[in-house]
Amino acid sequence: MNDNLKRMEELVDILNQLGYEYYTLDNPSVSDSEYDRLMQELLKLESMYPEHVNPNSPTSRVGGKINESFKKITHGIPMLSLANVFTTEDIINFDKRIRKENIKEPKYVCELKIDGLSLSLKYTNGNLEYAATRGDGVVGEDITDNVKTIKTIPLKLPKPIDIEVRGEIYISKKTLNELNEKRIAEGLEPFKNARNLASGSIRQLDSKVAAERKLDAFIYHLPNPLDYGLNTHLEALNFMKDLGFVVNPNNELVDGVSGILSYISEKTKIRSDLPYDIDGVVIKLNNIKDQMNLGSTVKYPKWATAYKFPPLEVVTKLKDIIFTVGRTGQVTPNAILEPVNVMGSTISKTTLHNEDYVRDKDIRVGDYVVIIKAGDVIPRVESVKIERRTGHEIPFKMITTCPICNHPLVKKDSNYYCPNTSCPARHIESLIHFASKGAMNISGFGERIVEDMYNLGFIKEITDFYHLDKYKNELMLLEGYGEKSIENLLKEIEESKNNSLERLLFALGIRHVGLKTATIIARKFMDMDTLMQASEKDLNSIPEIGVEISKSVVSFLSEPHNQELINNLKELGLNMKYLGEVILNEKIKDKSFVITGTLDIKRDELKNMIETNGGKVIESVSKKTDYLILGENPGSKYEKAKSLNIPILNLEEILKMLER
Repeated sequence: MNDNLKRMEELVDILNQLGYEYYTLDNPSVSDSEYDRLMQELLKLESMYPEHVNPNSPTSRVGGKINESFKKITHGIPMLSLANVFTTEDIINFDKRIRKENIKEPKYVCELKIDGLSLSLKYTNGNLEYAATRGDGVVGEDITDNVKTIKTIPLKLPKPIDIEVRGEIYISKKTLNELNEKRIAEGLEPFKNARNLASGSIRQLDSKVAAERKLDAFIYHLPNPLDYGLNTHLEALNFMKDLGFVVNPNNELVDGVSGILSYISEKTKIRSDLPYDIDGVVIKLNNIKDQMNLGSTVKYPKWATAYKFPPLEVVTKLKDIIFTVGRTGQVTPNAILEPVNVMGSTISKTTLHNEDYVRDKDIRVGDYVVIIKAGDVIPRVESVKIERRTGHEIPFKMITTCPICNHPLVKKDSNYYCPNTSCPARHIESLIHFASKGAMNISGFGERIVEDMYNLGFIKEITDFYHLDKYKNELMLLEGYGEKSIENLLKEIEESKNNSLERLLFALGIRHVGLKTATIIARKFMDMDTLMQASEKDLNSIPEIGVEISKSVVSFLSEPHNQELINNLKELGLNMKYLGEVILNEKIKDKSFVITGTLDIKRDELKNMIETNGGKVIESVSKKTDYLILGENPGSKYEKAKSLNIPILNLEEILKMLER
């Protein structure tokens, strides 16, 4: 083995250990820059010797491998499900069944029941051999490539042992929120919940997609602990923790029913504060030999059970369905409910989304409906109590004209829209949005205030915010408006003129453009004039901006009415430039790149990414060239770069450098 191959193996071990310290122990021993330097060294060596890449190299964490399908894996030991219990009486009966087997003072380990996807990990000689889903308990799917992207799962253990462990893949609440913010900014539907997202992500055929979803995992079960000299489940948990697996810190050894109930009570209180979703508590007999003696049914182990939290749902009567018009003209059906308390909030109204949602659930006026609220998600109508129908319920009928201006509606995809740009409802909603905190942030303009100003004729158009000083005397005659409050209001309006471009873009209400997307666009084009000259191709060249967003922005900015509005705002003194920080990547900043050969990415897209990060792409190779980016079938530039000893990067290496 030559020195380079030895160094590759050495780097794999070093980086895997550093990754364990960073992601699992949260106690890094080196700086980020040192870690990046070592990773770059390994990537370069692997590009030189692709046939010798270690399957457990940390470079596999970024994904990118494409599977045609998932092959089947037969579990050496079946992966059983758990029987569920729901009440204190059920827990008492479970404990009684344990005691009937001559186990006099049973001790239990209580664990949080993570709302995710079960997995099995098999290691041979300390190296990850495969990862599999539960499947039907006997045969699961091979998800090894996707599991390798989970940074808290070790690719190599500190001991060269053969072992199989079980656990749960999940996505944190924070990650779900971040992914949904990005999807909303791109005009996409948000993911509904973390569990479905985790399950869908781990079954992606492209492991790069799984890597982008930032999956995580807890390990909670060792199928054959006696083989390792372990006598209790708690010992097995500590054993797995010592091997580098992430074991949930909330596991607790308790005595009998009282200990179980105390644990459930404590964890129920902190449930909403946990960084991940749980849907119950798992209760396991601690003594391994007692577990073996109790055995299992065909489906369930007799020595364990899962207590499921009561559903976060209530039943109430749906009194009416009304329709509202949003700032984009979208007409939405809404349920008017008998007021009901859900998780501490009194709910009397909730969205029904669109016609398909109502028809799929067959929701009718007069129905008793199940209202559910999971975590921080807004309450929704989950289902209908059909058995409680009397025959007097009124079937849903979608309206065909706008409830405000009576203009005929048009249907796009699953939604209906009022196309009348002069519809009062659209105007009011757009005015409310313009002044809102996330947009121009004009403090003092809540929904009721904007509606009052509109009805009184003070604010009919966006530009009217900046003419409100004309009505200072009239405003002082209104109830609740004193001289001081009006001065503060006018001051807020004046200060809003200094907002950065992204706030104005968001405030204008361009379809599919949230604040995050507006910031990306503003940072790219820097000022409104430049943006208004941009084509769909220019916008679509930004990696984060898709085709739909590009079309929406260009369409909005090309409408004469909107162009007139922007010009009027400019004349009123509103800032039209991006004032935020231009974030540059220090690895890329001021560096020159030459691209040669065919890459699995559009050349314009890669060029834009480099330039956005502060670098520049040039056409010819010279001594001043910092890097050559090498694709397939390169031309003479490759030979010249080699002769000048210019560093050569493959696509994976440059994309890694572009990560901030």
